[in-house]
Amino acid sequence: MKLLVVEDDATTGSYIARGLREEGHTVDLVAQGREGLFQASSGSYDVLIIDRMLPEVDGLTLVKTLRGAGNTTPVLFLTAMGSVEDRIGGLNAGGDDYLVKPFAFGELSARVAALSRRPQALEQETVLRAADLEMHLITRKVTRGGQDIDLLPREFALLEHLLRRKGRVQTRTMLLEAVWDISFDPMTNVVETHISRLRAKVDKPFDRELIHTVRGAGYRIDG
Repeated sequence: MKLLVVEDDATTGSYIARGLREEGHTVDLVAQGREGLFQASSGSYDVLIIDRMLPEVDGLTLVKTLRGAGNTTPVLFLTAMGSVEDRIGGLNAGGDDYLVKPFAFGELSARVAALSRRPQALEQETVLRAADLEMHLITRKVTRGGQDIDLLPREFALLEHLLRRKGRVQTRTMLLEAVWDISFDPMTNVVETHISRLRAKVDKPFDRELIHTVRGAGYRIDG
C-alpha cells in the first residue's frame, strides 16, 4: 500500500514509517499539517495516518478540508487526545478510525490493513439512518420523519453509538466505555437514564419503536 503519515514528533513518525516500510508499504512522512494537506490532496494514497495536534494546520482541520474537497481516502487519527469527546470529534471531522497514544505497532498495522479493505462507497459516512430516523454527523442534526429532534451532547453520542452498530446488541458495559469513557461499572443507572431520555425524544412521539431493550443483554436499535 501507499501510505501517508502526518506526524510532527520526529521519533514517533520515524518509528511508524520504519515499521510500515518493513512490512513492504510505501510510506511518505511529513511533519507539518499544511504539507500533509498538500500531500494528501495531490498523492494517491490507500490510507492516511494523521496526528491531531499538528503545526500550521491541525489534524481535524486537515481532514475536514479533505472531505470538503471530496477526498474519501480512509483516515486513521493517531493522537494522545483519547477522551470520548475527542474520539467523537475526530470521527465527526471525517476520520474513519482513532488510535490513542501510546499504542502497539501491531494494532496500528492491523487497523491500517482493515481500513484499506473498506469499500470505497463506505469510506465516508456522514449520515446514519434507522428507518425514518436520520443523524447528520457533520451538522449534528437529528430528524425523524422530517421532524427535528434536539439532543444533548451525551444523548447524541449514545444514539450515534447505537446507530453505528444498528441491529447489534450493545451491553451496558459497552455503552459505559464508549459513551462515558468508563471502564468499570460505577453502579449507577446513568445508562438506563439516558436510554429513557433518548426514547422519550426518538421513539415516544412516533408510531414505531426503534430502540429496544434485550432482556439480560443490553440495547439495540433497529430499522
